[in-house]
Amino acid sequence: MSVCQSCGACCASLRVDFHPAELAGGAFAWGGGVPVEMTVPVTPAIVRLRGTDAAPPRCVALAGEVGVAVTCTIYDARPSPCREFDVEHPACNRARRQCGLPPLG
Repeated sequence: MSVCQSCGACCASLRVDFHPAELAGGAFAWGGGVPVEMTVPVTPAIVRLRGTDAAPPRCVALAGEVGVAVTCTIYDARPSPCREFDVEHPACNRARRQCGLPPLG
């Protein structure tokens, strides 16, 4: 199990905004694209993964218990901000700290 599959802090800490072209059927969608019903419109050029701007935030696509075992229910279709984020990013340890998890490395 990778550290991400036992963590999930980024999915329970960060807002995820992306271009609507990454939605299901969009020109820049991976896999089947992000399901429209998992998003909320922000502007004509930005949509947000539902739940990522809640208090506390938690992406609607996150399943499991943060810090124990998690999975992304749309992993193959996840948007670019999720694809670009990794454990080397300083925001990873900030998200882990916010969720009460120790830093990596």
